[in-house]
Amino acid sequence: MNSKDILKKGGKEIDIDIDDRMIEKFTIYKDLLIEWNKKINLTGITEDNEIMIKHFLDSLTCFMTGIIKHGSKIIDVGTGAGFPGIPLKIYYEDLNITLLDSLNKRIKYLESVCDSTNLKNVELLHGRAEDYGKKEEYREKYDVAVARAVADLSILSEYCLPFVKVNGYFIAQKGPKAYEEVLKSEKAVSILGGEIVDTFDVKLPFTEIKHSLVLIKKIKKTPPKYPRKAGIPTKKPII
Repeated sequence: MNSKDILKKGGKEIDIDIDDRMIEKFTIYKDLLIEWNKKINLTGITEDNEIMIKHFLDSLTCFMTGIIKHGSKIIDVGTGAGFPGIPLKIYYEDLNITLLDSLNKRIKYLESVCDSTNLKNVELLHGRAEDYGKKEEYREKYDVAVARAVADLSILSEYCLPFVKVNGYFIAQKGPKAYEEVLKSEKAVSILGGEIVDTFDVKLPFTEIKHSLVLIKKIKKTPPKYPRKAGIPTKKPII
């Protein structure tokens, strides 16, 4: 199967209709990812079809939660090579997306992707979640926070929940140990103003890979002391 068929057929498997205009943007994105990956470390996945499945379709599974609406204001915390934020934006172009990453080289790459794919209303932030989460212009200003990072859910929640409005959501894309992490992080999520409301099982199209989406609702404001200073959430997770 070629990349176009993978996106179209794979999209149908996760109840998403990917049209030719989107495929064109995904193809440009894929080519830039491969090109820039030769200069800076963005991904270990470099084969065309693997990128379509394990990065693009995987990112789009966030729509399975049903809480991402047209026009939503979304922040992708620790976006890396732009996942899941840019695929979400390609699918719903009217999203207001903020991509936050601590490495400036990746921000330059993301600028190139947004320019080449003609994506508007994308804010690129270079810095750490612990710092931006304290700033008034970003704190509790987003309908949805998303993260596809490897950190434990309690740590990720401290990075992400400060950005989310009350009654907004945090979607954490997690691997096979999601249910263990959910049990361990319930206290931290509650302290940070959230409540774990659902966990979605996801099987990636054309693979045996199973992931989970943990959906956390923001039910009250995050206490002012959170997020703690840079580095502390990782060294001393809330337990």
